[in-house]
Amino acid sequence: MDATTLAPPVRIARAAVFGVFGLNGFLGAMWVVHIPAVTERTEVSNATLGMLILLMAGVAIVGMRVAGPLADRFGSRVLVAAAAGMLSVAVVGPGLATGPVSLAIALMLFGFGNGALDVSMNAQAVHVERAYPRPIMGAFHALFSCGGLVGSLAGAAALRAGWDIRLTLTIAAVLGLAAVAVCVPKMLARTGTTEDPATSFPPTPADGPDVSAAAVARPPRPAAPAASRGTGDSARKTVRRKVFALAAIAFALLMTEGVANDWSALQLREHLGANEATAALAFAAFSTTMTLGRFGSDRVSGRFGPVAVVRWGALLAAAGLIAIVASSWIPLTLVGWGLMGLGLSGGIPQIFTAAGNLGTETAATDMSRVFSLGYLGLLAGPSIIGWLSKPTSLTAALLVPLAAVLLCAWGARVVRPSS
Repeated sequence: MDATTLAPPVRIARAAVFGVFGLNGFLGAMWVVHIPAVTERTEVSNATLGMLILLMAGVAIVGMRVAGPLADRFGSRVLVAAAAGMLSVAVVGPGLATGPVSLAIALMLFGFGNGALDVSMNAQAVHVERAYPRPIMGAFHALFSCGGLVGSLAGAAALRAGWDIRLTLTIAAVLGLAAVAVCVPKMLARTGTTEDPATSFPPTPADGPDVSAAAVARPPRPAAPAASRGTGDSARKTVRRKVFALAAIAFALLMTEGVANDWSALQLREHLGANEATAALAFAAFSTTMTLGRFGSDRVSGRFGPVAVVRWGALLAAAGLIAIVASSWIPLTLVGWGLMGLGLSGGIPQIFTAAGNLGTETAATDMSRVFSLGYLGLLAGPSIIGWLSKPTSLTAALLVPLAAVLLCAWGARVVRPSS
């Protein structure tokens, strides 16, 4: 069976999840591009802003951990509606803030909504992916990157036109709520205890698309892992070990991604003396190959399997890091950052798919644990590199993410589907 034979509700649900991933990237970018304007409006120092961003990240982790059990109980579609609606409204908050306290409250709300949406939309993505004959998770994450690009360009255009930040963010909020109203009703509804579209009962019209076995033809689902079918302590320990292993790989990959996000341009400038415009090309190379790689990772995973995507992707990222550390030539360094983005592009979608398909009745909770530890890596990576760069150098500090991705290559088998 190919995707063209799927029932329309599943294809529509896929488009709806695309929309929410894009919305998440768009709203996040709208906040990021307005950080200088918010800082000026609220008169907070860079040090205070850094603490507030760290507070936002901490609350985002809380949102992730809360969203997992709630999605398991009420269904991921319900949580997507609540979290995406909250995030759309919360994006206005930083524009309305007038001081450190009001900005802190605004960022806490934004962080909580963002964390909850991260978990719930990925849980829904796993639900939709189960109904497809091939992997599609990478494309969802690619749409997140595209949404971020659109948000960055739109925000920059509004700033260039001299629009008031409150007007721009209000428009973003209205667009976000409209997207929620359009996309959420088209998502797959919770109709069974584990949100499995292959075993769910037909929903009522109010529940959304019918994803019953009679409505959607698909190949037989693999049996749940033996660990999930067991009832003893050993079965639960097996699942916990798998969750921890997936979380560790997510931590390492997102730590490396965070290093590229925050330090790529500065590394090129400090190590090779590039001017600011040229240095900016380092992050551009990384983000471009990251987005393109996410669009292609599903096809690679479908042909060679998720283990190959994680293992060879991590090795490709390691090759890029080796080129960056050893290079004394700007073009080669840019190639290194590009290889790093391409290598990292497919790993995280495979990990989230594996976490959502452990065969337990707490799939979203398992995903939230993987998410939260992975997100810690995204936050910790830049800080670790910053600390290490003081006694050594920024380029030498990149040996830490190099070791991390090599460990990911070694442990890639953790994403192998259970039989």
